[in-house]
Amino acid sequence: MSIRPIHNEEDYDETLDRIEVLMDLNPDLGTAKSDELEVLALLVEKYEEKAWVISEPDPIEAIKLRMEQMHLRQQDLVPFIGNKSKVSEVLNRKIGLSLNMIYSLAKGLHLPLEVLIQPVGKIKS
Repeated sequence: MSIRPIHNEEDYDETLDRIEVLMDLNPDLGTAKSDELEVLALLVEKYEEKAWVISEPDPIEAIKLRMEQMHLRQQDLVPFIGNKSKVSEVLNRKIGLSLNMIYSLAKGLHLPLEVLIQPVGKIKS
């Protein structure tokens, strides 16, 4: 058993091939092959976490998606953001979200706070 770190896609593909072979063998728990399979799976998981980081969505895009899902119009966001012009400014990235807006949107639209507190992509001046 020669186990080494996964540094690139080639190493990753080779490790996945070895995992497939080991899974086909269906080794008994506690055996050398079972241990190898477990270690390789951990290496793959760690590599995937580093190589394919999934970032949180842009808050405005998340709001727009939720509006679409809930069949809401801009005026439906007035209770969470403020008046109609403020809703328009937020959705058009002219102003950022305040803490009160974030809290209200999270509660009212059932959006995770983690998504809403992300930096908004380019605010237009």
